[in-house]
Amino acid sequence: MTRVAVLGVGKVGTAIARAALAAGHEVTVAGSGDPEPVRFITEIMAPGVAVAAAFDAVEGSEIVVLSIPLPKLASLDPEMLAGRVVVDAMNHWEPTDGALPAIFDGHATTSEAVAAHLVGARVVKALNHIGYHEMEADSRGLDAADRRGLAAVSDDEAAARVVAEFVSSLGFDALAAGGLAHSAALEPGSELFAGSLPVADVARLLSEGGAQVHAAAPTATR
Repeated sequence: MTRVAVLGVGKVGTAIARAALAAGHEVTVAGSGDPEPVRFITEIMAPGVAVAAAFDAVEGSEIVVLSIPLPKLASLDPEMLAGRVVVDAMNHWEPTDGALPAIFDGHATTSEAVAAHLVGARVVKALNHIGYHEMEADSRGLDAADRRGLAAVSDDEAAARVVAEFVSSLGFDALAAGGLAHSAALEPGSELFAGSLPVADVARLLSEGGAQVHAAAPTATR
């Protein structure tokens, strides 16, 4: 069991929270302010998860999942997330978000921009390349022949492995890969983002881009 904090209570955040809870993890979700409205949302969208203020959710966690709109990145306090394994599950949707020059500021990928803002955090790109509606529908048991492949990409190899094992526990074949510059292979417009692929194809696409790839130990879902 891993203690997981999910920051963001939209469709993505609540889907990840439900999946993590079903896999046996201890899950706390948080919005940007008063936890009481969040409690009402989770009673409907993710029953059974705990609700707290963001600082308290992060304080007790081993993994923090960011599922907020990317334009709100600047609202996150880097000090709160320093030293934490932080999953960047966000995507840049330019038609709705705009170019976001202040966030990217010369960085090529979302996760490099996130890491530049969250100085000291162990940022891992993961769970952005699966639709929120697929988190539960595509989850499979350990021996299933059609387990979907997903990736966890980071400059921090140990953090990538931690997140890959977490993703594996949700019912997927997960790979750890480095570094964040290769996370472009997971972003909108990429072949990996566009479809559901077996883990061998995920490994191939990441390796073709120069990433060093390691398979996570398969984990049975509960």
